[in-house]
Amino acid sequence: MGHFIEEIIDKDLASGKVKKVKVRFPPEPNGYLHIGHAKAICINLGLAKKYNGTINLRFDDTNPVKEDVEYVDAIIEDVKWLGNVDKILFASDYFDVMYNTAIKLIKKGLAYVDDITPDEMRKMRGTLTQKGIESKNRNRPIAESLQLFKDMKNGKVADGALVLRAKIDMSSPNMNMRDPVIYRVLKTHHHKQGDKWCIYPMYDFAHPIGDAVEEISHSCCTLEFEDHRPLYDWVVVNGEFDSPPHQYEFARLNLKRTIMSKRYLKKLVDEGVVSGWDDPRMPTLKGLRRRGYTASSIREFCLRSGVAKANSEVHPNQLEACIREELNASSERAMAVLDPLEVILENVADSFSEKLPFEYEILENGEQVKRVREITLSNRIYIEREDFLPEKQDGFFRLTIGGLVRLKAGYIIEGTRFETDKNGKVVKVFAKLIEGTKSGHIAPDAPKCKGVIHWVDAKNCIDIKAMLYDYLLVDEDEQSLENQEQKQDFMEKLNPNSLAIANGKAEPFLSKAEKGTHFQFLRLGYFVRDSVESVLVFNKTVGLKDNDKVKVKK
Repeated sequence: MGHFIEEIIDKDLASGKVKKVKVRFPPEPNGYLHIGHAKAICINLGLAKKYNGTINLRFDDTNPVKEDVEYVDAIIEDVKWLGNVDKILFASDYFDVMYNTAIKLIKKGLAYVDDITPDEMRKMRGTLTQKGIESKNRNRPIAESLQLFKDMKNGKVADGALVLRAKIDMSSPNMNMRDPVIYRVLKTHHHKQGDKWCIYPMYDFAHPIGDAVEEISHSCCTLEFEDHRPLYDWVVVNGEFDSPPHQYEFARLNLKRTIMSKRYLKKLVDEGVVSGWDDPRMPTLKGLRRRGYTASSIREFCLRSGVAKANSEVHPNQLEACIREELNASSERAMAVLDPLEVILENVADSFSEKLPFEYEILENGEQVKRVREITLSNRIYIEREDFLPEKQDGFFRLTIGGLVRLKAGYIIEGTRFETDKNGKVVKVFAKLIEGTKSGHIAPDAPKCKGVIHWVDAKNCIDIKAMLYDYLLVDEDEQSLENQEQKQDFMEKLNPNSLAIANGKAEPFLSKAEKGTHFQFLRLGYFVRDSVESVLVFNKTVGLKDNDKVKVKK
């Protein structure tokens, strides 16, 4: 059984009301797309695919003040990354149709030019319990409104001096129907139309006309537009469009512990809180992609989150689970140490160097494939600082003085002594290698131990920088910003520990890792070679398990 929109489409196709399914994704090019937009894209992509229909990417470029070609290009790239669309279109392609529709409404007595100020209009609009007050210009003669509207179009009217309003019902219980503005004067250069127009349609007027012109069969949008649907229908019916489309609303995706508002995301970028729209902490598709999320993992997350009629909030661990499952099956394994502590093997010669087979399995073309890579062991290695304690403790099965631990793919070692600096910090550990404990060649009388740790050969390793990310909002805030916009400045809720940087050591083969390549760093999590930095930087995509954190002392 499909979701409720699929049920509607099934009925429409069965009854003959719809011959071919046509859907669209209509973003405004005033910022970068985020994970919430991904759900809308994936829903429409899924509908087009399931019903062998078509999908358009149509930009709602009706407000040139906030729009930019940079955003247009970024949105096209992001949408194509998630899936293929049939056409890339712009609402501005239909400005002539929209203008002629406005003329038609004026001639039918369904629109008029008004000169009251925005403040006056706001006061006269009324409230949910109080009817609105009609403007003195509501019954302006049709010929006069026609001439004034043409003057607006021809640049004879100053910005904000006049607007065109739909003449609907000032007593309507739906505030959107109380003579809404459908055109305003805006003498601003347009990214696509240049200086051809100095009047621009409002979204609620342009949006349904775009759908009608493109013969969209099912106009899918999020729930906040439900109260706009009567105006949508009013425009396409009174605009006399053939086979007027219909709007269907679904619940938007609200993700906890992050920010789902382009306005707030832009503020983070503009104020330098993050490095840009593609900062891996950002919920933008650019940020998620740079962090290591794949298009398939995001599509899977959107599928799992479902298509509902009621808004709800989703914890980001559901998104993390999708990429974790994918990377667990497919990512190359490697050893890296992010908080290095040097260990000297005292009973091994300085000239000692042994090659060891590092084996693992990954999923390749649907089949489990065994991989083997040689690693080296010398008398000096690096381990994670948190994998050593001077004294044994209950439940701690890693390296201690007098305690045994196995080096992954190598030998068991035993801690013997350690050195500290003047502040008491451990700076070096000494241990001995236990003969007869080599992985795959363990002697019958070899000692056993419970713990296994990762490590790298100090004489044969490379330096790496690892970027470790946490959520944008602090721990105690379990609500998305959508539910607290009016409560306080969101900047006060930012997590000061959303980024930690580790200077670590890793296997030499990682120096040749291509940008965007994923790896599982043993015991640490899933990382991806940064797609922007030229130096060797690895971004942590997700931990090995939910709430898995890497501790790096500052």
